[in-house]
Parts: sequence; C-alpha cells; structure tokens
Amino acid sequence: MKNALQQLLGTALESLQGSVIPGVIDPASVVLERTRDATHGDFASNVAMRYAKAAGRKPRELAEAIVAALPANTLIERTEIAGAGFINFFLVKDLYARELVRVHALGERYGRSAHAQPRKVLLEFVSANPTGPMHVGHGRQAAYGDALGNLLAAAGDEVFREYYINDAGRQTEILAVSVWLRYLEVCGETLPFPQNGYRGDYIQPVAARLHAQEGDALRHTAASVLADLPADAPAGDKDTYIDAVIARARALLGEAAWQRVLALGLGAMLDEIRDDLAGLGVRFDRWTSEREFTASGAIDRALERLRANDLLYIKDGATWFRATQFGDDEDRVVVRENGVKTYFASDIAYHLDKRERGFDSLIDVLGADHHGYVARLRGGLQAFGHPGECLEVCLIQLVSLYRNGVKLSMGKREATFVTLRQLREEVGNDACRLFYLMRSNDQPLDFDLELAKSKSNENPVFYIQYAHARVSSVMKELAARNVGYDPARAEQIVLTDGATLLASEHAQAMLASLSKYGEIIQHAAATRAPHTLVHYLRDLATTLHAFYNAERVLVPEDEPRHARVYALLAVQRVLRNGLAILGVSAPESM
Repeated sequence: MKNALQQLLGTALESLQGSVIPGVIDPASVVLERTRDATHGDFASNVAMRYAKAAGRKPRELAEAIVAALPANTLIERTEIAGAGFINFFLVKDLYARELVRVHALGERYGRSAHAQPRKVLLEFVSANPTGPMHVGHGRQAAYGDALGNLLAAAGDEVFREYYINDAGRQTEILAVSVWLRYLEVCGETLPFPQNGYRGDYIQPVAARLHAQEGDALRHTAASVLADLPADAPAGDKDTYIDAVIARARALLGEAAWQRVLALGLGAMLDEIRDDLAGLGVRFDRWTSEREFTASGAIDRALERLRANDLLYIKDGATWFRATQFGDDEDRVVVRENGVKTYFASDIAYHLDKRERGFDSLIDVLGADHHGYVARLRGGLQAFGHPGECLEVCLIQLVSLYRNGVKLSMGKREATFVTLRQLREEVGNDACRLFYLMRSNDQPLDFDLELAKSKSNENPVFYIQYAHARVSSVMKELAARNVGYDPARAEQIVLTDGATLLASEHAQAMLASLSKYGEIIQHAAATRAPHTLVHYLRDLATTLHAFYNAERVLVPEDEPRHARVYALLAVQRVLRNGLAILGVSAPESM
C-alpha cells in the first residue's frame, strides 16, 4: 500500500523533473509517512517543501503541481494540501477490503518481495569457537542471524548462510589439553587442573569417550606431566603455565596421538553446537572449517597477492599489512616473528574468498567485542580491489539472565555460564527466539526467565501466539455451532460491502495495522532490525484482541459474520507469516 503510493508520487516527481523541478530528483527524498490523525488523511508527504527552493516556488504552489501530476489510479480518493505545503493523501474506502483479499490470495507469500536480479548475500553468523557448549550469548547471535536471513529473503535477496568453524589456533590446543588431563583422571592419575584450562563439566564426557577409544594407551604419570613446569596462577602466570602444559602433552603423546585428542575434542564440541543450533531451528547452507581453509593454501595466496602489490612490509621480524592506506588507524600484523599467521591474516583471506565466490554483499554477525574488526576487514577487502562497503558487520550486545529479579553470573572458562540448551529446556524454543529478538541487537538484553515462562499478556510470546490461537478458536466455534462460513462468499461480501461492514473504529485500526506488514518487512530487512517485526506483531495482536473484545464475531447475520471472520483469518495469516520469519511457532490452541 505505502509502496504503491510512493511509486505514484515518484512518477509525478519524475514528470516534473527538468521543467518544474530542475536537476535530479533523489528517490530517497520522497518521504511518505502514515498520519496519526485520520483528519490529515492516511499518508502525508513533505516532498514539496523539500524541493520548493530548487523549483523557485512556494511549497504550497509546488505541492499543487505535484498533485496535478499524479497518474490516474484506483488508490487515492482525494488529496489535501495542508500547512506550509504538506500533501495529505486520503485513500479509497475499499482499499483495506482489497488488501484483505490480497492476504488470502497470497497466503504465506503475503508481504514478500521478488526481484528480477536479486542481490546475493552471504550471511555469516554465530561462528562460535568449538571449545565448549553454546551459551546464551551465542543463542542471541543465532536467533538474530537466522531471523535476519529470513527477513532479507522475504525482502527479495538471495541469502546464503555460513558458519565459520574456528577450529585452529591456541584455544583448540587448550581444549585438547583439557580433555587429555581429564582423561588422565579417568586413568587414575591425580594432578592439578590448569587455571586457564576449560574447567566445565562438559569436558568429562569427552575425556570418557577418549578413554573408551584409546584405553590407557595415552596415559602418562602425573609426575612426568608436571616435572619442571612453571608455576600456575596465582603464584605464576596462567598463560605461561597452560602453554607449558600443552608443550609437555605434545612431547609425551607424540604428534599423531596429540592430533587424535584434538580431533576428538573438536568433533565432540562441534557435534554439540550443531545439535544446539538445529534444536533452536537455525540452519546453515555451509560450514567452513578454518583448519581446512588454512590447509588449502588460501591464506598464503592472499598474502602473496598483497606482497606483490607492495602492501606488506617487515618490521621487528613480523610481517605487517599497510592497513592505514585503507582507513585503519594502524597497520596490522599478518605474520608474527615466529612465523605464525595471525587471525587477521585468515580473516582477510576468508572474506576475499567470500567475494570471489560471487557474493554481492557480505554480512557478518559478531559479538560486541569485535567492533574494532570492521575497519581492518574492510581495508583488507579494499586491498584486493573490492569496495569496503560490500562488508557490513552487525554487532550483538551481551545477554544477562535474570531469575526472580536476580542476575545470574556467567563465565565460560569458569564453567559458571548457562548453556543455550539449558535455556531452551527451561523456557522453550519460542520464548528463546522471540525474547532474543525483541530488543535491538545494539542494545544489551536483560532476559527475564520468569516472564518468558509466564502465560500473561506481559509475555510477548504468549500475547502474540494467543492472538493467533484466538482466531483458530473462532473457527472451532463456528464448526461447533454448525454456522456456515464460505470463503468465496466472504471474499465477495468484503469486496462489495467491506468498507461498510468493517467500518468500526476497532476494525479499521486492525486493518490499518495489517496493511503495514509489507512495509515492516522491507524496513526491518533494510535496517537489519528484526526487533521491529516483533514490535509490529505485538501491535497487530493488540488490535486483534481489541476488535475481538469490542465486537461480536459470530453474529446471526450472514454478511457481517462472514466479513469479520474473513478479516480475522487475514490477520491470523499475517501473524503466522511474521512469526515464521522470527522462527517462532504459531499454535492453533493455547
């Protein structure tokens, strides 16, 4: 509805371009807003005031010219020029009726857009290190990324979802040594556990699996493990100590056995991550292994291209990328003095790979602590001749859990965190998904466990789902009373007399809200803001509840009954479509 009106206004402006309005008209300048006061019409635009100076006319005079240039249409009943030059649009009275018919005709496709040449988007999200179970923060990234992918697809983009498995680097070695030390405990050895190891209970089943696979073949005495090691914290440095333990483990086990321990630990953690994401209803088109990506030589090839373009230099034994040439605040190390490539080296190679796979737009969903990565990653892409703006980063702020008003402490290494699985088991998938999404991603989220489980109007999950179920109950009541409802007849009644039959204040408010759905999808996709869809669905549910409470639906009169049921079913469809984008179910009963 808004889009159609915006197109009409744009066409009028184009016809005035070069004659009445000199220069080029920016389509983004065509601002069209829904009015809050029905006496001011359904929509209003200040475009005449925007171009009055350029046209050398008074805003009201230009507004008259714009109105005169509007193409013939079946959308606008009349226009009104108000105030300094606002153009108010009053839409035809049967427009909502026609929109109801569209909802029924399109079904699950209602609100979705299609493009002849859709933009190819690679959406990378979660990408949590496979060193432990997913925690509630990862869950927010998963819910956001999945909903964003659904929104972009609904808005007409071709979306490819990818998980980058960070299965290389020091954190994986800490995982391996943590598993091995717990394995030694299974074998009967007693030794202190490193302060910087992974201390969670989730390590023990993996250690038991290692023992089942290897028996005592990997056993070494506690004395041989601990001999001549530096002090651990608090007397010593925990990082120095864990590195020494890793080195000792590799020496005692040999490389082949060490790699088996590492592979088993990573495999167990990755299996759990896959299960958690699948349980939450989150899917990926591809899982990319950092280890495999590194082994392919892609990082080396990328660095060679940079070197050939004189974008690398040596300082203090390390290799540096000239990131400052591309807007970063400092140059970045890509190869340390010991020859080990940095995470940044793999990141720029990986993002280059994304572009070379033919994606127009790259969207990374990252934790809030990655804000410093944006400029350097864009600089890396620019160094290979790609526009920096092809990469977009959406940062996800932290989640705090509250139980009975008390904040729960969470720390991964200390094993005090609440896992995503535990959260899902306590509050359910629907509450997880919607609570994660009901606040903007750039704001911290306070997750109230008791509210998420409550069956009250204050719980947005319950409130929205109940609106959907309420319509189903109406249909069940229809059947129980043996009262007829014919969809084809309902459509004809609405098209013929819907403007009158659905003219009440509550009906109009409900239909006006319904008609915004397509606009909300486009806006939420463009602004990367799934929370706006959550808020919209809650508002739509409010109008449905108000309509239902104010007006009898199952009235004896045939025509009003058909019209009201037809309208309720359309709203139910929109609720169901919106919940599906958010990854939330639409129950028939509650």
